[in-house]
Amino acid sequence: MITVSPEAKIKVAALMQDDGYDIATDYVRVGVTSGGCSGLSYELKFDKNHAEDDKVFENNDVKLIVDKKSFLYLIGTILEYSGGLNGKGFVFNNPNAQRTCGCGESFSL
Repeated sequence: MITVSPEAKIKVAALMQDDGYDIATDYVRVGVTSGGCSGLSYELKFDKNHAEDDKVFENNDVKLIVDKKSFLYLIGTILEYSGGLNGKGFVFNNPNAQRTCGCGESFSL
């Protein structure tokens, strides 16, 4: 399961509304793709539907969908948001990552 921090929930809700999505009915798709300076990169986007084999769950009133392959890499991850002048935006605190890049957008196992 992926945990969504209160700060991330507020930012997700605002971004979803800006893009024409509804946090009550639509989803945040979280995934992992090949690439980035450490080998794997995080992916975050909005979606109105989910595939039959997606993992679907809810945390902190945010509906999340994750494909089966990505789910194995993301178990136990906390999605956080860091704003302000030195903020990084969305941050994935992934206990499975053994190495991350300086920007925090990619990782390896």
